Amino acid sequence: MLLTTTNAIEGQPVQQYLGIISSETIIGANIFKDLFAGLRDIVGGRSGTYERVIEEAKQTAMAELQQKAQSLGANAVIGIDLDFETVGSGGSMLMVVATGTAVRV
Repeated sequence: MLLTTTNAIEGQPVQQYLGIISSETIIGANIFKDLFAGLRDIVGGRSGTYERVIEEAKQTAMAELQQKAQSLGANAVIGIDLDFETVGSGGSMLMVVATGTAVRV
């Protein structure tokens, strides 16, 4: 399955639009991740812990988006948009929303 942020796939015209699809993933960061990220914030640099959490949430949302597209008979998803938000008390959880258009090319 082809997944793309573009609205068209070069050389492969859209034969059928099957609809807008979306998936949502909410993942929590535990107290230890928060502690180590807080230390990283003080000393500076990248937080590998949070980067891994974000990547995991993104991959989960994309996999669910692909599954939904397949259930509609799509062989591609175009126009994918990823949104990242913090939710929960104190922003302790990360939400990733993936949306796109399921199509047959």
